[in-house]
Amino acid sequence: MNAIIKLELKKNIQDRGMIFWTLVLPILFTVLFISVFTSGLNEAESQPVILSIVPGYTVMFVFFIMITMTESMIKDQNNGLVARIASTPLSSYLYLLGKWVPYMYIVFIQIVILLLFGKVVYNVPIEQLFYIIVLAFILTFMVTGLGLALAILVKTTNMGIALTQVLALGGALIGGLWMPLEMMPELLQTISRFTPQYWGHQGFREAMTGTLAMGDFFKISSVLLGFGILGFILALIGYPNFLKRTTG
Repeated sequence: MNAIIKLELKKNIQDRGMIFWTLVLPILFTVLFISVFTSGLNEAESQPVILSIVPGYTVMFVFFIMITMTESMIKDQNNGLVARIASTPLSSYLYLLGKWVPYMYIVFIQIVILLLFGKVVYNVPIEQLFYIIVLAFILTFMVTGLGLALAILVKTTNMGIALTQVLALGGALIGGLWMPLEMMPELLQTISRFTPQYWGHQGFREAMTGTLAMGDFFKISSVLLGFGILGFILALIGYPNFLKRTTG
């Protein structure tokens, strides 16, 4: 398993496209949309907008790691690596962990850098630091768990890209990452609570302002952990069919 983790990390560190998707593009979008939505507003009016956009775009862009995870799994499948590993004593459980853990490192670093960018450039508050760090870990677990399930269940990279866009952009829209929930119809406000983006966004916003109660923290954490665990279970269930599709 450790060899798989090291190999996966090495490949992604050398991939310049990874830096663009995980850091450069989110920062560009954050700067652009803050400029647009705060144009003509004074500092007091701009702060709530900035406080929504910084964690909102952080949560939205972590979902795009699913594309890289899908590409990696499909590549291993097509080049026969999965078949060779299946013939060794390494269990499917450990193989999936080996493919999962490197992306946890990547996503957690991504979250930390994007939130630090918001703090340094826009002076967003970081009141409940402990809650923010724990939520960053849990968000990392959740999104990479769902990414692992997607990588196992889809049959092609293009299908993975399409579904990632639906999950990332559709969830961001419904979850209130693009506009305040109060401006959305009541039906969509209700539906938003079924998206992980909603819970991640709410948790970060309230922790940043110091208003996240302990009960709400545990509720948000439980929901996000539930999504991540569901993703890993789906990956385990789908692995036999994934193995059947493997070349070699």
